[in-house]
Amino acid sequence: MRQEPVYVLAGNAFALSDTQGDMLVDPRAPVGLISFDTRFLSRWVLSVDGERLNALSRDDMTYFETRFFLVPGAASHYVDADVSVIRHRSLDSAFHERVTVLNHSAEPAEYTVRLDIGSDFADTSEIRQPCPRDVAVIADPGRRQLRLRYTRDRFVRETTVTSTVPVDVDEEGMTFRIRIEPEGSWVADLHVAMTIQGEGGRDLRANLEEHRHHVRRGMREDLEEWVDRAPHLVAERPVLETTYERALVDLASLRYRPLSNPGPVPVGGLPWAMTLYGRDALITCLQTMAFTPELAAPTLRILAILQGSRLDDAHDEEPGKILSEVRYGEAAAFGDQPTAIYYGAADTTPLFVVLLDEYERWSGDADVVRELRHPARMALDWIDEYGDMTGDGYLRYQTRLRRGGTANQSWKNSPDAITYADGRMPGLPRATCELQGYVYDAKRRGARLAREFWGDPAYADRLEREAAELKRRFNRDFWLPQQEYYALALEPDGTPVDALSSNIGHLLWSGIVDDERAPAIAAHLVSPELFSGWGVRTLAAGQRPYNPVGSHLGAVWPSDNSLIVAGLRHYRRDAEAARIASGLFDMACTLGGSVPEMVAGYERHVTKYPVQLPAAGRPQACSSGGLLMLLGALLGLRPSGENLLVNPALPAGFGRIELLDIPGRWGHSDAYGRDRATAGQGRPRLR
Repeated sequence: MRQEPVYVLAGNAFALSDTQGDMLVDPRAPVGLISFDTRFLSRWVLSVDGERLNALSRDDMTYFETRFFLVPGAASHYVDADVSVIRHRSLDSAFHERVTVLNHSAEPAEYTVRLDIGSDFADTSEIRQPCPRDVAVIADPGRRQLRLRYTRDRFVRETTVTSTVPVDVDEEGMTFRIRIEPEGSWVADLHVAMTIQGEGGRDLRANLEEHRHHVRRGMREDLEEWVDRAPHLVAERPVLETTYERALVDLASLRYRPLSNPGPVPVGGLPWAMTLYGRDALITCLQTMAFTPELAAPTLRILAILQGSRLDDAHDEEPGKILSEVRYGEAAAFGDQPTAIYYGAADTTPLFVVLLDEYERWSGDADVVRELRHPARMALDWIDEYGDMTGDGYLRYQTRLRRGGTANQSWKNSPDAITYADGRMPGLPRATCELQGYVYDAKRRGARLAREFWGDPAYADRLEREAAELKRRFNRDFWLPQQEYYALALEPDGTPVDALSSNIGHLLWSGIVDDERAPAIAAHLVSPELFSGWGVRTLAAGQRPYNPVGSHLGAVWPSDNSLIVAGLRHYRRDAEAARIASGLFDMACTLGGSVPEMVAGYERHVTKYPVQLPAAGRPQACSSGGLLMLLGALLGLRPSGENLLVNPALPAGFGRIELLDIPGRWGHSDAYGRDRATAGQGRPRLR
């Protein structure tokens, strides 16, 4: 079985290594030191007297700091080893490693400590097969420094490794020839600086320095303050408290400051999505509004700044469209990939309006609503002017790129995700069902903003009429009366795509479902075909494309399920919501650590354990945020004017939980709830 990689994180920078702390190129994973989509270290291998090291233990202190306890040689050498090594690794605006060598013998000992160092400056898009690059290497023994530099026109990246102790430096690494007294130790600190050179040779990452502090003090304080600002969970089941705090810490680890914006926003997640993804950022902010609301305003602002302003087929850009992703690597800089700023997502634009309204409901921050009036109206205009590609009133998608564009521009964005039950692929442009729900929600919310903050009641009336008409048409055109669920999508000619999928749960979240159809949708969501026991599958079992290890063809996503549970509670389907939420919390608590992006869709009673998938990243912002959204949904948290409404409906076995100091326009408030088994033991207090 493959070793679980070890990581440290800081912003969108991360270092991924093996369990010994070594970094060697692996085509299956982005191993190395990576920041802003460039690998600054591809080789970082420690040896003592020519022998690689083996792990005794590891102490993962925080997301940005870890320690490896090592000995040279193979496992047979562990007993009575005369020498051991500690690697203390941390990451902030730079990468730091303290190497401590301990002599356990009664005699003085001499060792040759070697650190092999190299960088291929690979773009994250080519990790599986990096292109060869002409890297300039400068060994500077006088400064105890090794510099590696890659230049392509104005694209310049540099890695500078510096030692605090005397060292022999060559073009392939550093060699320390040391003598240690009996029971003594030797220590060297190594610092790795990463430079992204902009106009005039200026380091663009230097803009971030003022927002960073030394790892051993400022980042710890920042993490403590982040956790302290969030509501405090008190639960009868201690594992719920542990899982909740881990989710908060993971969200803290996935904040970064874009080069163009000073505010922290969430990245998608480790290892493949360590940048701004419009969908992931918007969903994460919606999930965490009751817990970490400070993410929302910077996210809205950066997405507004980068909102589409022209027709650009090379990037799927259209006026008013909200971006899909931002990349900073070489492939994006030179147009080898369309991802410098890529707009290939149809859901981000309505979700932008949804988040703007939801943020004001929780925070009361009317200034942001007024500030972003123009971007919000542009987003609403885009839905009708560019999103309605066939003139039938439905939001559809089809890439403008002849090569390299995203085929499926919904949250299920893998090429085979949108399919008929028999495996046929529908034509383009496609109108997936959840997109229509998002549009319905965005127009209703946009109407509220127009009436209450933008002083435009006529525009508000128009949006409300359009939302009502969309709901009427949607329930006519997408409903499959024999199957009693909504089609996954519509073909260009309006033919329904009949697959049963988790997308129907998003419809509940948006409110587009007719009330009388909600019971049937809820029944499908907890049926054996969709519900695995750990959560709702992306695609129901029994259909030809179903695959329990397929990302969008049968796997279980915590982010997907969090919206489903919130939607079920919106339609007062409390029993179904509790059942699904219970499975998700059981999965998270059973696995421990960071919540994965997804788990396999195998039946729970068959595997007895959540089966993790190699393609699933962890930590992931939407997965960690999903746990918080599940908790908020179970407690029934909902802002109403200047008050927080609480309506708990907890799964059996949860016991009593208290969520204290929930932030919002009301200041801070508390929520209490008990499951039904303990509900008779005194009434919960709701405030």
